[in-house]
Amino acid sequence: MMITAEMVKELRTLTGAGMMDCKKALLETGGDKEKAINYLREKGLAKAAKRAGRIAAQGVVDSYIHLGGKVGVMVEVNCETDFVARNEEFRAFARDICLQVAATNPAYLSREDVPEEVIENEKEILRRQAANEGKPEKIIDKIVNGRIEKFFQENCLLEQPFIKDQDKTVKDLLTEKIAKIGENIIIRRFVRFEMGEGLDATESV
Repeated sequence: MMITAEMVKELRTLTGAGMMDCKKALLETGGDKEKAINYLREKGLAKAAKRAGRIAAQGVVDSYIHLGGKVGVMVEVNCETDFVARNEEFRAFARDICLQVAATNPAYLSREDVPEEVIENEKEILRRQAANEGKPEKIIDKIVNGRIEKFFQENCLLEQPFIKDQDKTVKDLLTEKIAKIGENIIIRRFVRFEMGEGLDATESV
C-alpha cells in the first residue's frame, strides 16, 4: 500500500510522534491507522500515550440545550492544569462533546463500560438474526463479531464517528487534542436529558 503524506500527517496529529516515525509505523502496518498508533505506543513514540497516565484533576463542566429546551446535555472533561482548563481549544472540545451527546445519545462512554451481559445478549440477538437470514453456521460467529463492532460504534461515545468529521471517531479527536494541547485529557462523564424520557447517564471512573 502506498503511504501518502496526508496519512503521515494525520498519524502525526493523532500521536505527536515525528514524521519519519509515523511513516515507518505506517509502512510496518500496511497503512492501518489503528495498528500504526499501537506500533508507536509500543515503541514509546506516541506522546499522547505517554500523557495518558498522568493525573487529570482540572477541567470543565459544560452544558448544551437543544431543540428549544427539549434536549439537554452536561459533560465533565478533565485536564491536568487550570491553565489548559481555561484554554479556548479545550473548552471548544468540551462543547463538541456536548453536541455529540445531544445528537447521538450514546448509552456508554467506551466499550469497556458496556456490561458483559449486555454484550452477550446483543451477540445472541445477532446470531439469531444471522441464522434467520440463512447465513451458513460456519460464518455466523464472524458475522456477529462484525456486527457487534457496529453496536459499539452506535452506543459508545468514544467509538462513534465525530459529528463534524465522519472520517474520525470521538476517540481519534480526543487523541488529537491530547497531542496538540500537550496534556492528558479525559472525558469523565456525561448526562443527557430528553423531555418525556428517563435519564440516560454514564460515568467513567
